Amino acid sequence: MTAITPGTLAPDTLRAELHKAADVVTSLTAKLTDADVRGPSALPGWTRGHVLAHIAGISNAMARQLEYAARGETVELYDGGYDGRTKAIEMSAGHALEQHRADLDSALDRALRAFDALDADASGAGGWRAPISYRGGVVLDGGLALWRELVIHASDLNTGRGPETWSRQFCEHLFGFLAARVPEDQKLVLQPLGMPPTTIGTGGRSTVISGMVTDIAAWLAGREPSLGSLRAAAAADGVDLPELLPWPSGVPAK
Repeated sequence: MTAITPGTLAPDTLRAELHKAADVVTSLTAKLTDADVRGPSALPGWTRGHVLAHIAGISNAMARQLEYAARGETVELYDGGYDGRTKAIEMSAGHALEQHRADLDSALDRALRAFDALDADASGAGGWRAPISYRGGVVLDGGLALWRELVIHASDLNTGRGPETWSRQFCEHLFGFLAARVPEDQKLVLQPLGMPPTTIGTGGRSTVISGMVTDIAAWLAGREPSLGSLRAAAAADGVDLPELLPWPSGVPAK
């Protein structure tokens, strides 16, 4: 069976979470109007149309990773790399709602079918440990990436469903994945209310970040904490939240 490392989900659990996250995106999109699509998302400079185009794009991209992996091959995440990703989003962002829904349904169906077809026990092509180009990792890494994209961007659609809806399991996964955003000279002690602390980073400057688990995860993900519970302290004194490094992108800029 696939070995599970901290912050990683078992294949069957991840598959169920992908379906759940896709259902949320589909449900939110079903409630939008054409005017809503042109309205602002929670991401600066992006409309909801940009977010929908990106969700469809990453879903198709990850499906393609799995389709090539099933043949024992790898392919870059996006045609044309980061520039290709950006151009595709800009070209599709202004589509009418009906087109966005069709693109999204097709992309999500393609990705979910690819993950559903995986053999949990296979270590090579057709399994969760098959190599893909995304981060030089394996299919399991691609599944976790798509989970992050679906859950976070569902909140970015700015429909009233924010980070406060993220599950504890998802937040704990983000703690591990986004440890890469901690500057080298710092160490963050994450203290979610009612949960054991988690330390990320290995630097000498220690800051305690306390609050609801969803607020801490939202801040790490560069999103606005929705419950207002976040506090930072160093040597028992209140301090400003530290600056974080950029999101660890899986698509190198050209």
